[in-house]
Amino acid sequence: MVAGRYRLHAVLGSGSMGTVWSAYDEFLHRPVAVKEVRLPPGVPPAQAAELRERTLREARAIAVLSHPNVIILHDVARENDEPFVVMELVPGRSLAGLLRAHGPLSVAQAAAVGDAVAAALEAAHTAGITHRDVKPGNVLVAKDGRIKLNDFGIARNVSEATMTRTGMMLGSPAYIAPEVASGGAVTPGADLWGLGATLFAAVEGRPPYDADGDPLETVGRVVHGDVPPPAPGPLAPMIQGLMAKEPGARMPLREVRRRLYPLLARPRHLLFAPELFADAGASPAPDRADTTTTQVIAPVMPRPARAEPETVTEDERAVLASDPGPLPFGAAASAATADSGVSGRGVLRGVVLVVLAVLLFIAAAVGGFALTRAVGAQPLTPPQRPAPESPAAPPLSELVTRQGDATSVRGTNDGMFSVDVPEDWTTSVTQQRGNALPPSTLVQFVSPDGRQALDVQRFDGPLSPEEYGATLRAQWPPSDFVPGETERLSERDGLLLTYRTVETPTADSPAQDSVRSLNRTTFAQVFPSGASLWVVSVTVPTDQEGTGRTELFDRMAPTFRSTS
Repeated sequence: MVAGRYRLHAVLGSGSMGTVWSAYDEFLHRPVAVKEVRLPPGVPPAQAAELRERTLREARAIAVLSHPNVIILHDVARENDEPFVVMELVPGRSLAGLLRAHGPLSVAQAAAVGDAVAAALEAAHTAGITHRDVKPGNVLVAKDGRIKLNDFGIARNVSEATMTRTGMMLGSPAYIAPEVASGGAVTPGADLWGLGATLFAAVEGRPPYDADGDPLETVGRVVHGDVPPPAPGPLAPMIQGLMAKEPGARMPLREVRRRLYPLLARPRHLLFAPELFADAGASPAPDRADTTTTQVIAPVMPRPARAEPETVTEDERAVLASDPGPLPFGAAASAATADSGVSGRGVLRGVVLVVLAVLLFIAAAVGGFALTRAVGAQPLTPPQRPAPESPAAPPLSELVTRQGDATSVRGTNDGMFSVDVPEDWTTSVTQQRGNALPPSTLVQFVSPDGRQALDVQRFDGPLSPEEYGATLRAQWPPSDFVPGETERLSERDGLLLTYRTVETPTADSPAQDSVRSLNRTTFAQVFPSGASLWVVSVTVPTDQEGTGRTELFDRMAPTFRSTS
């Protein structure tokens, strides 16, 4: 029994940083997860208190987050002066366990994991928190499809002084970012690398780095070796974008989620079959826990750049590339022209002949195609592909009145509100820092499949609906924002805005997706109330725009009430 309240049942997982137990809260009569701190081997006794403090830091880090993809913190208890972190118990298993038991995920499953972890990291980074240990072992997949990022045990809040001492590095060797492995500063960019490495493991079934279980050699390869490319596939460009050696060159989380959105075709509870969560017995692959669990290891310093020698020795000359052969035709032609003294008129004649030959070839090809289609009694134009059917929106649950709190971080108490939303939608609260808008508090209600959302956003300070509408497009890249209609609200002083966000195809997009497609439509009521500006909006996939307006926005937005 911990703290006279939490009865420990069984070990769910264990690593060098602690042990997680399934437990039961005897006071509230509910199952919970309890994390017991464990000191890594080799840590001097003088640093024991520091590592115990890290457990409390985990609690503080999670406590400021409220997001569907972040594990929920219930309590911090003490037993014999040792801290225990009490969290929600997620009925499922870690991504690492799924990969060990069943191998690589499908593209849809990996995309769902990537979107969930990216969303959790967005919320953490907005709150000033760097996770520092993103890996499959810290991603929990529930039997009902929920995906949560866990274990902020070595996270740090940027407002707190760092506790990492010289010569001491915490992280998982197979997933640690190169700059962290070499003793550099830990920034949110390290989480981007961890997300990329986690997606690599999800699609490949193995870590990106694993030097036969030797953690020091693994870290050496992370710092000095090339980044291993994933197998070709829809997620490969994104993984490579996240696993750039330079932190500033890594793909932003917003871009990651934008690219993942087209791959989120099915609800998450249908992606992970029940048999994935059955006891799998022995893993078909060795569990190299020493390279995938959090450890205390010495940083690997980057190799100094090698100075170029002033002269090339015979040994060095022997490994130089052989003669590359003839120059490309353009350079060769220029050289031949200069040597032979061909006049400009001769060159012009040659160009004309080439152009005529190309035109004759095109005419012959077109004529042959037309003749073949005519003989076969087929139309000259290619057959039109049938338009894909738009996915139907899931049936809407009964609306219930929910209370929300959009109070700002400055401690004002005028952010309370109520609104009617479907009873099975989940809630999250984050602090927003817009590019051109003042800080705000966002309360978001999200559908179970993650495709529809009701946002209630409150801005402090002087901001009119017209200023919000004019500044809104600055929050999006110009190519990703398509403004729609703007109307005056009839029931209150404000504006009704409609706009769409755009999915821009990338170089790796299939040919059939080369036409830009509209992905999401947002309907928003923007109105002042007291000293605040409120934005009540509904966002749906564009292919559900009609029902999103009539069945969601027109039913929920009018029920909003400020209750402060």
